[in-house]
Amino acid sequence: MHIPDQMLQGAVCPLTAVVGLLGVTAAVVAAARTSNKPGMTRFAAVAALIFAGQMMNFPITDGTSGHLLGGVLAASLLGAPFAVLAMSLVVAVQALVFGDGGLTVLGANLVNMALVGVAAGGMLNSVLSRRPALSLLRQGLLYGVAGWLSVMMASLAVCVELAAAGTVAWGTVTGAMLGVHGLIGVGEGLITAAAFVLLAPRSVQGMIGRRTVTLPLSAACAIAFLLSPLASGLPDGLEKVAASLRFLPAEGMSLWAPLAGYQVPIIGHQVLATGMAGLCGVLLTFALALLVARPLKPNLG
Repeated sequence: MHIPDQMLQGAVCPLTAVVGLLGVTAAVVAAARTSNKPGMTRFAAVAALIFAGQMMNFPITDGTSGHLLGGVLAASLLGAPFAVLAMSLVVAVQALVFGDGGLTVLGANLVNMALVGVAAGGMLNSVLSRRPALSLLRQGLLYGVAGWLSVMMASLAVCVELAAAGTVAWGTVTGAMLGVHGLIGVGEGLITAAAFVLLAPRSVQGMIGRRTVTLPLSAACAIAFLLSPLASGLPDGLEKVAASLRFLPAEGMSLWAPLAGYQVPIIGHQVLATGMAGLCGVLLTFALALLVARPLKPNLG
């Protein structure tokens, strides 16, 4: 779902940058004002988990892969304002440190993944808050459906941006994007539902406290270091559509990133280099999230 540099041109880039900045600013204000704040370390742990989850591309049909978007999962665990901040941090780290998504399209990627990607989860949070308490399993199923919807909404946003930039016609790209992301969204929904049931503050065992921090952070480290080298190398949904419709940009100059391609350049073994890069990303995301959360005065847990 990450749009690479040079796929969008013209006014779309500064316009989405402004929209993204306004959206993140609104989330900061809402996060500071809300009384339902997550714990500071929980916020950081969930952000780190989203980063790790996005490294795990899973194969779907026709030589294509997908990965977790994570906006609805973040909203279910943190609330919408803090979810937007967590997703924004993940997208920024991916672009600036790992070269995943370019600098000129950072605004578009923020809009698609941090704003649109969280929206379905935020709407579901609002609905659930006005209804009698549902079982954890039923909530998980609802968040799973919202996860599928978030992928479809984000892919539609990408289509709007591509068409507005003149990269490819709306009528040409929309069917292809929705078709492939409809399948990716199924994976998103299943992962979201399962992760919510495991990580919700009110767990199956009724346990709260440190488990809500240690479990997502431990999972993030394990996924990034041990499992990310096993991720599918197939092109993701956007790359596949871009290649088939011939608007995939040629490799060109891009912002230097210290861990570009999710590799530690000084490590010669590719599997270890990927695992160490993923672990560095998890720890960096966790540390930055703690810094972001501190001025918002969340709970200490």
